[in-house]
Amino acid sequence: MPKMIEIKNVTKSFNGHRVLDGVNLTINTGETTVIIGRSGCGKSVLLKHIIGLLRPDSGHILIDGKDITAMDEKALSALRMKFGMLFQGAALFDSLNVLENVAFSMIEHTNATSNEIEKRVKECLSLVGLRDIEDKKPAELSGGMRKRVGLARAIALRPQIILYDEPTTGVDPIMGDSINDLIVELHNKLKVTSIAVTHDMTSAYKIGDRMAMLYNGKIIASGTPEEIKHTKDPIVRQFITGASKGPITEGIDFEHLI
Repeated sequence: MPKMIEIKNVTKSFNGHRVLDGVNLTINTGETTVIIGRSGCGKSVLLKHIIGLLRPDSGHILIDGKDITAMDEKALSALRMKFGMLFQGAALFDSLNVLENVAFSMIEHTNATSNEIEKRVKECLSLVGLRDIEDKKPAELSGGMRKRVGLARAIALRPQIILYDEPTTGVDPIMGDSINDLIVELHNKLKVTSIAVTHDMTSAYKIGDRMAMLYNGKIIASGTPEEIKHTKDPIVRQFITGASKGPITEGIDFEHLI
């Protein structure tokens, strides 16, 4: 299968603390890869490297065979047009209505007319199961609706790659499942390459074609959801089962945390 993204020996430190420590990962064209790991383990930092918002201290990231670590800002901006991103809290602009939020990247980066923009916004909202809410402000929407509007904005420029940062965080389990269904549906309809980072294993199993676990700055396991589910690796096993005792939590005194 052709490779869309190759991450090779990527390292990144902040204030002397190494967050990524030689990350290697290949993401195949047309697949959904889910990166799992504990909160604060560097999953979102890795996403920001893939889209070029952060540059690695060392290592290389290839998108469609092109090394983005060697690109200048102008080339990176052009490359980012291939990406759509759903941020953790949807990251909508409170002062703009839904239409303006979804249309934001089209207004910024295309010469589309207002009629073309409005038509595309309605198409995208329809794809995420929303209609007739163009005039509403984000404050008038539920958490689940805000996520859907964020997703409509992410697909507005017909990206080849969609990044999801903790897509089910901040919504209840029923709405979370509905977001998972939507991600799978969009993936099948749009034939995009997707990367999601999450610590929600229900979501990971449902949306992923492949999964990879980030731990101590490295990818320590990767495979199909079935392979990950049946892994013998004690660190991965502890994480996916949610057990409080195991190698991840060795040395943590839970008595004093309660």
